[in-house]
Amino acid sequence: MSILFIIAPEKFRDEELLHTQQVLENYGKNTVVASTKKGTCTGVLGAKIESTLNLSEVNVDEYDAIVFVGGQGTPIIRNSDEATRITKEADQKGKIVAAICWAPTILAKAGILKERKATVWVGNDAEYGKTTDKVLEDYGAKYVAKAVVVDGNIVTADGPGSARQFGEEIAKLLNSK
Repeated sequence: MSILFIIAPEKFRDEELLHTQQVLENYGKNTVVASTKKGTCTGVLGAKIESTLNLSEVNVDEYDAIVFVGGQGTPIIRNSDEATRITKEADQKGKIVAAICWAPTILAKAGILKERKATVWVGNDAEYGKTTDKVLEDYGAKYVAKAVVVDGNIVTADGPGSARQFGEEIAKLLNSK
């Protein structure tokens, strides 16, 4: 099984990628990293990660799950038409779509959280001029104040401290397929 991690080219949250990735790889899952560019991407805490794919090169059919990593770089991904395409296509095909921290706003903007339960890191979203939980609700999501929320094929988590639990929930869904 292959999992695609989508990260911002800069200021993604290191442990949301690394801890989640470690959990999934411990279950024998293959992971791939994509961003808005190929090459070295830098996390908020200094991790250097190689993106092997540009988002425009992503073929959703090659992955069992798509995982969006949060952090301060989230708006870069959220404003990518390719990220929106990937999100919608993965959901339509019944793939697991997961997002942690600020990244659930990417799923909300793509329209796949409408009438679904989800969580998010609660903080100010300057682009929208409101808190992130309100952003989710404005797009029709049912915000739940929990560390990790699973609703069908969607997994959301509230931030770095929940990364391992987030990975475990994704693994459970993958293993039930």
